[in-house]
Amino acid sequence: MDYIHTWELQKKLVAKKAKDRLTPDYLLFVEHPHVFTTGRKGNLENLLSRGKIPVYQVERGGDVTYHGPGQLVYYPIMDIMRREITVRDFVRALEEVTIVALGKLGIQAKRIDGYTGVWVGEKKIASIGVAVDHWVTFHGVALNVNTQLDYFFRIKPCGLRPDVMTSIEVIKGAKQEMQPVKKEVSAAFESVFRTKLIMKHTEIAEA
Repeated sequence: MDYIHTWELQKKLVAKKAKDRLTPDYLLFVEHPHVFTTGRKGNLENLLSRGKIPVYQVERGGDVTYHGPGQLVYYPIMDIMRREITVRDFVRALEEVTIVALGKLGIQAKRIDGYTGVWVGEKKIASIGVAVDHWVTFHGVALNVNTQLDYFFRIKPCGLRPDVMTSIEVIKGAKQEMQPVKKEVSAAFESVFRTKLIMKHTEIAEA
């Protein structure tokens, strides 16, 4: 899905939830065409060579990153005030979701002190950047599944060396099916946030 379309959808859902706190929370799964984004305080000097790839500055925290085919991006639109959790705790929970899901896929992942995101050894496999409006979250997690990692060499991802990035495909040594990854992320999300996910394509489309 085009990045701009997804971005606008997120903002519509945030506004809907801010207006009516009883509106359900959402978890959007998407893959984007090639795009670079930077957080609200991102350093554009970390964008080395964009070529014809679009660049968008958005509301999330964090620095420059890349989205593209083969990368699973999940955007939770959640009322953290109702859930009585802080933004920091929410980010840590998203890390935990990803760590648990990767564990089910046979990959031992972890946090590294001082850095947001999820790591396998000394390599970063998932980036996290969120925004909060009226205590409703948007933006989220980018998990490298079959991501073309060479695109990270056009930036300093989150201000880091581009060769720090890895993917499930690289770790496993073979291209991965996306559906099992979505399944494990969904299950981990339900477990960590103690909730139940229900597929509602029509409601999302009409938001």
